[in-house]
Amino acid sequence: MEANPAEPHGAAVVADGFGLKGPRGWAFRDVGFRAEPGSLVAIEGPSGSGRTCLLLALTGRMKPHEGHAEVAGLRLPRKMAAVRRISALGPVPGVSDLDPAFTVAEHLRERALLQRRYDGSVRALFRPPAERAAASKARIERALEAAGLDLEALPKAGRTSVRDLERLEALRLSIALALVGRPRLLALDDADLKLSGADRAEAWALLRSIADAGTTVLAVCSEAPEDALRISTTPRAAEAVSPAEEDTTDAAGPDDTEADGTEADTAEEDAVEEETPAGEDTNEEGTADALAETRRA
Repeated sequence: MEANPAEPHGAAVVADGFGLKGPRGWAFRDVGFRAEPGSLVAIEGPSGSGRTCLLLALTGRMKPHEGHAEVAGLRLPRKMAAVRRISALGPVPGVSDLDPAFTVAEHLRERALLQRRYDGSVRALFRPPAERAAASKARIERALEAAGLDLEALPKAGRTSVRDLERLEALRLSIALALVGRPRLLALDDADLKLSGADRAEAWALLRSIADAGTTVLAVCSEAPEDALRISTTPRAAEAVSPAEEDTTDAAGPDDTEADGTEADTAEEDAVEEETPAGEDTNEEGTADALAETRRA
């Protein structure tokens, strides 16, 4: 289906009282924010505070247990599959890792084949092989350009193994793979992990350029840049802080979220709501259990 050119490419993301619980406690709870299409959203918080779980829940890969969220108007948890179709994961340890034995070219070729097989139209499957190959090549080149990855600058060009890439190069490759499908929402974990100050600045400049081009970006990080919409997963502080509002306003009020009273509209939603003792906080055990369940799935 062709996108409507009058609509923004990026996906608006809204959360209200959003929470996810593992067998031993809450991974995150009471998260609320609104991000416009093409926003750069940074998810902050200490290790074990549910940052990765929030990222996966907002991309339809983990099922929340309270509150609700919407991605491009698709309500979670009812539309998880639809949200997965318009979102893509960059690097998320244990979920979308690069294979160190693969070369860069092998990763790109595999992603293009999967994209063509599972995300293309039926008519596209019957195009002449040369036409399909040209389309895949163009798609890869656009993704590499957007991710700022120059294959010729690598030690062995496309034949460079993933294990031989620098951290920033591996980050760019993961992002390029995610962008092959031209998602409306790009999500990545540990965006600034193990990067020098200069590489960290370069990584944020890359993510900012992707957002400026129209794709909404969600990035887990240890320290967010000042111009990002900052989301915290720490208990009692899971509020969005925009660059303009950081020093002048509190978290978004009721007008920033839906109030249609449909949190339990379906039996599916009823099944995931659970009673929890008042004051129970986010904890590392809940995060670890929730991620373990995702990896087993």
